[in-house]
Amino acid sequence: MDTIKIQSKNVKIIAHRGVSKLERENTTPAFIAAGNRSYFGIETDIQVISDGTFVAMHDDDTKRVCLGKFNVDVKGGTWESLKSVVLPDLDGSFDRQDIRIPTLADYVKICKKYGKMCILEVKNVFRVDDLIRMIDEIKSLDYLDGVIFISIEYENCVNLRALLPNAKIQYLTGQKMDDTVIEMLTSIHVDAGIDIDYQNPSRNKERIELLHSLGIEVNVCTCDDPKLARELIAMGADYLTSNILE
Repeated sequence: MDTIKIQSKNVKIIAHRGVSKLERENTTPAFIAAGNRSYFGIETDIQVISDGTFVAMHDDDTKRVCLGKFNVDVKGGTWESLKSVVLPDLDGSFDRQDIRIPTLADYVKICKKYGKMCILEVKNVFRVDDLIRMIDEIKSLDYLDGVIFISIEYENCVNLRALLPNAKIQYLTGQKMDDTVIEMLTSIHVDAGIDIDYQNPSRNKERIELLHSLGIEVNVCTCDDPKLARELIAMGADYLTSNILE
């Protein structure tokens, strides 16, 4: 199996949690698979755990990604408890030793090595001091300009904008793209608002054009259907996030 190629035109294609239809999501192999392909960026979920380490993991525990074999608390855990957890390959086997939970630094280094944008989703509400530590860690790797921050938590977007006036930030709105959301996106900073990352594929061309007229870029996630992807590309989406399309 390989990725499904599409004519993306000017739309930037993002590998969702790495190429997560080819490798276990949010792991080094998934990130490297994306790095070796034509993706614009590599998306991952970053959490801060109890000892302050930043790790790439979507869930609050490992039960789902470990297929029920291991259930380790992520958010309340420590790096010592997480680094030895071996995740399964997509066939359910636990034979590979390279499928593990990466740190923020692991992820950023891979994106930097392959020249890919980090599409970094801040999971859960971060304290401001944790956002500062996260930013400082990325700065220490000399790749802050290579990051687009996204979050489903509006508070994170507001705090990131205050800390990083010129950064690209996307508010992950789920199914919402109404006037209230648009007001939220444009009210934060007159010269640098917040872009939108949304999950509803039915949005029409006129709505996307309205967002563009307000200076808001549009990221659609998560689309694995080539036909729908072509429609979204024709509508003028700026980014398309996918598990398998390239």
